[in-house]
Amino acid sequence: MATTDATTGAAADVKDVVREKYAAAARQVGAGDSACCGPSGRGGCDPITSDLYEAAQAEGLPAEALLASLGCGNPTALAALAEGETVLDLGSGGGIDVLLSARRVGPTGKAYGIDMTDEMLALARRNQRAAGLDNVEFLKGEIEAIPLPDASVDVIISNCVINLSGDKDRVLREAFRVLKPGGRFAVSDVVTRGEIPPALRSDMLLWVGCLAGALDECDYAERLAAAGFTEIGIEPTRVYKVEDARDLLVGKGHDVDALAADLDGKFFGAFIRARKPGACCAPSCCGG
Repeated sequence: MATTDATTGAAADVKDVVREKYAAAARQVGAGDSACCGPSGRGGCDPITSDLYEAAQAEGLPAEALLASLGCGNPTALAALAEGETVLDLGSGGGIDVLLSARRVGPTGKAYGIDMTDEMLALARRNQRAAGLDNVEFLKGEIEAIPLPDASVDVIISNCVINLSGDKDRVLREAFRVLKPGGRFAVSDVVTRGEIPPALRSDMLLWVGCLAGALDECDYAERLAAAGFTEIGIEPTRVYKVEDARDLLVGKGHDVDALAADLDGKFFGAFIRARKPGACCAPSCCGG
């Protein structure tokens, strides 16, 4: 079932709610707590935000960067980043994926993060200083209007953020604009599959995505193609089970046992790949 984006007014309302939610998450991390937004009432953040980063990969990163992770995947582990490339993270939050990308592209490369929340930007810049990385820049802005020139980025990553936008088509057009010819779109996001009753879809996405407006996988692919992308692929990386959302669904009057057969496997974190057509001379042009 395809979803439609919000109207302009509703999109603005969603943006305000998202901004406040992520500002609160940044303040929570500043107090030494995890910012995770996974299932409530069951302890911890599994299965959405937990265990996304291997110990070796996260070694040397500030603890606050890990605490602030609100993603549903690990795009930096799946995207083929090369020395000297320029990477942009849409909705960079506390900066973990930007910092990991900066390591991968090395001192001759550059990693940008864009976020609209002042508190998250302040946290990300603290994490950058603690990590001692100079090839990083965090920009204030919205992913619907990226403050970078045309054809200035080799790779776009994002971690469970595009689903939050009320104008996803504009986000994808902006991503296409700032990518160089041959540039890659390599993001993690929440995706749905197949027909889902609207009320159940709303309740599950409240649990899965923290205000997520997740697209159906076919709808996502169609929107990428409409924005100009080619070589589109959507690969499930973590399938969410109705049982994991038992507390929330029971609290809303649903019979979890009766729903499982119809809903399991229809909500998942995915790695989404696409490419902007054109020449590419980067060593990783044929990967990721």
